[in-house]
Amino acid sequence: MPPLVQESPGFRACKAIGWAGLLAGLLDISTAFVEAALEGKSPIYLLQAIAGGWLGEDSFHDGLASAALGLFFHFLIAFTAAAVFYMAATKLAFLKKHPLAAGVFYGIAIYAFMSYVVMPLSAYHVSIVLPRIATFTKDVAVHIVMVGVPIALMVRKYSA
Repeated sequence: MPPLVQESPGFRACKAIGWAGLLAGLLDISTAFVEAALEGKSPIYLLQAIAGGWLGEDSFHDGLASAALGLFFHFLIAFTAAAVFYMAATKLAFLKKHPLAAGVFYGIAIYAFMSYVVMPLSAYHVSIVLPRIATFTKDVAVHIVMVGVPIALMVRKYSA
């Protein structure tokens, strides 16, 4: 049954970006929490580490305030990634037509951008070094399954 009220293109964009960013953000942070727990680190530590991209090592001395900032930055990145995909999908129809393939490539692109652009520019000043193949494979797979594909599927679902 069609909706009683026609949604505006702006509302559809907000809905697509909102759901895509929320889902990818939740899936990605949940995975990161599990990985941190397996290393004996708390969710607060993980969120402070995310904030450390902006604050540097000081983030580990700022308690819950820096953890909240880390959570904010995490979801800001997830919603930005969703918005970029949405904008690309409005120009390139095949991104919505083939969301699984598009999501795989987008997950790889997000991993590459975060690892080789964002991290070196962060307050951590990370050097660009290729990780061990097992770590690289796991990290790319997480970005594909937990970020790229969910964004592509949500954009397809809510922007039609």
